[in-house]
Amino acid sequence: MKLAGLKSIENAHDESVWAATWVPATEARSALLLTGSLDETVKIWKPDDLILQRTNSGHCLGVVSVAAHPSGHFAASASLDSFVRVFDVDTNNTIATLEAPPSEVWQMRFDPKGTILAVAGGGSASVKLWDTATWNLVATLSIPRPEAPKPSDKNSSKKFVLSVAWSPDGKRLACGSMDGTISVFDVGRGKFLHHLEGHFMPVRTLAYSPTDPRLLFSASDDAHVYMYDAEGKTLIGAMSGHASWVLSLDVSPDGAAIATGSSDRTVRLWDIGMRAAVQTMSNHTDQVWGVAFGPAGGPGRLASVSDDKGISLYDYS
Repeated sequence: MKLAGLKSIENAHDESVWAATWVPATEARSALLLTGSLDETVKIWKPDDLILQRTNSGHCLGVVSVAAHPSGHFAASASLDSFVRVFDVDTNNTIATLEAPPSEVWQMRFDPKGTILAVAGGGSASVKLWDTATWNLVATLSIPRPEAPKPSDKNSSKKFVLSVAWSPDGKRLACGSMDGTISVFDVGRGKFLHHLEGHFMPVRTLAYSPTDPRLLFSASDDAHVYMYDAEGKTLIGAMSGHASWVLSLDVSPDGAAIATGSSDRTVRLWDIGMRAAVQTMSNHTDQVWGVAFGPAGGPGRLASVSDDKGISLYDYS
């Protein structure tokens, strides 16, 4: 796989762009790109030429995460204002507004079937699960502390949960914390299974392989990307190359590569088989907070967003 720059736009938002995801195609339209910014807006883009389709305003503080439902019909945005807004992608009508206490709404993901929205609970040291049919809170998965405290732990501090990821079969949910630990849950039983150790700094992003329900990737402020057998609790690969924090990560639809974005201002493409970076893209002039591969079945696309307020789109083959 190789990336080629397709299009970049500067000042796509008025402030830093912290989140990006793809909205799957529907019968009526092709896939769309969704971005969220500290300027309090979510923007929807026609991806091939990065033409702005519409701007969603509804938050009163910066948007930290965006997620798209597998149907392609609706999406969600999470903000520092402690609200999650669920909206119709094509009409921008608000479907639901989910409220959480301050500092308890961070990264979020819909499960593969689209029945549950998982929201990383920040300071509550938990992940909250919302039913997408009723928009009721149906479960709170609390993260136990590891038996052995880490040097970075403060005696009274709880885990601060930053990131979540669903396994491709929807049976497992992994979440990454500020202290570097990763917690894995059996969602059907609402049961904590185990911690995955290795990182010693915040785990800002996680992603399961779409082709292997056991394979989990993590990216951390320690500048490393790890591969875990999330069922066997084993670290099976470590990849390094970024000069600073790794802020974002995504896996290609075929499971053969991952892309990462870093505060070193680069996007890197990694070959999973080689467990090495095969390409570095330097389109951005500031931290890269989001990378997202386009949906399977469409043209090969990767998008990245940054503190430089810009969006870059890449083709891959």
